[in-house]
Amino acid sequence: MDGVIALPPSGGSERGSMHGRPWMIALVAGAIGLMGVSGEAKAQNDAVPGAIFGGVAGALIGGAVSGKAGGAVAGALIGGTTGAIVGSQVNRPPPPPPAYYFWNGNRCFYRYPNGQVIRVSRGYCQ
Repeated sequence: MDGVIALPPSGGSERGSMHGRPWMIALVAGAIGLMGVSGEAKAQNDAVPGAIFGGVAGALIGGAVSGKAGGAVAGALIGGTTGAIVGSQVNRPPPPPPAYYFWNGNRCFYRYPNGQVIRVSRGYCQ
C-alpha cells in the first residue's frame, strides 16, 4: 500500500466537520466577487448586492445555528430580504431643502428647492 492514505470513515453527522462545506466557501467567494463587480456603477440601486450579501450571510448563519438545510433556506430568505431593504436605503441623497419665503435685512426672499434664492415682493413674507 505504498502512497495510499487511509482516512477514517466520515459519519456526516459530526457537528462542525468541514465535510460538505466547501460549497459554502465557494458561495461566499462568488458573492464577494459579484459585489466587487457591482461597485463599478455607483449611481445604481444597491438593493441587489445587499440582497446577495444578506442572503449568503443569512444562509451561513441559519445553517450553522440549525445544522439543517431548512435553517439555511430560512436564513437566506430572511437575510436576502433584509439585505435588499437596507441596500436600497444606503447612499440615498438627502431630500432637498423645502421651498420657503424668509426675511433678511428688511427684504423678502424666496428659496427654491434646489437652493437658489431670489428677492421677491414684500407681500409674500407677511
